[in-house]
Amino acid sequence: MRQVTLEIELGEAAKEERASTFEHIESYEVLEVLKMDFEQALFVDLIEVRTKEGVSIDDLPLIGNMEVLSVISSDGNRHTCLVRGREEGEAAENYSVFDLDLLYTTPSFQSADRVVISFIGLQKNLMAFVEMMRGGDVGKIVNMTFKRAAYQRRDVLSVLTDRQREVLLAAYRFGYYDLPKGITSERLSQRLALSKPTMLEHLRKAERRILEAVVAGYSE
Repeated sequence: MRQVTLEIELGEAAKEERASTFEHIESYEVLEVLKMDFEQALFVDLIEVRTKEGVSIDDLPLIGNMEVLSVISSDGNRHTCLVRGREEGEAAENYSVFDLDLLYTTPSFQSADRVVISFIGLQKNLMAFVEMMRGGDVGKIVNMTFKRAAYQRRDVLSVLTDRQREVLLAAYRFGYYDLPKGITSERLSQRLALSKPTMLEHLRKAERRILEAVVAGYSE
């Protein structure tokens, strides 16, 4: 297994298509891919968003096609968020191409004029993906690296308390993170026999602990 990372300088058409997404933000970077459903073109990610001067993250319920589920931490114009999104139209059709034994991974970076994307897979499938990008109209590949994949998925749920794990898994199982939501926070708290504030506190603490486990070792 190998990993390819592409840096793409976007063409004018792609820039125009993304203009609304970057009207209030400078960029966002995926810290961890938590869920990728190719059949539904659905994803859940941990991302770091850099907002433009004078823009509050609280004013951005949506970042492009991503719904901000939770703002986990903020430092100046940098905000770590749990987001959920679903691709539509042509972008959704591309998911069927990506579902050929390719694993979307980090680094992944998006700005108004530049994209960095990474995939893990067999050499032949990665080369097919690269040729697809070269033949498309997204932009010009300005940097490309291949390396041996060192992907390891650890059980991040092990950092949670039993109660936090129970609440988080129930939220996932009953569709709290689905798009659209399969259950409201009120209904979820009833199923768990908890008050809504207590249930939300458990969820927030669980999200925070998972974030800390994911970004442990990162430096400025």
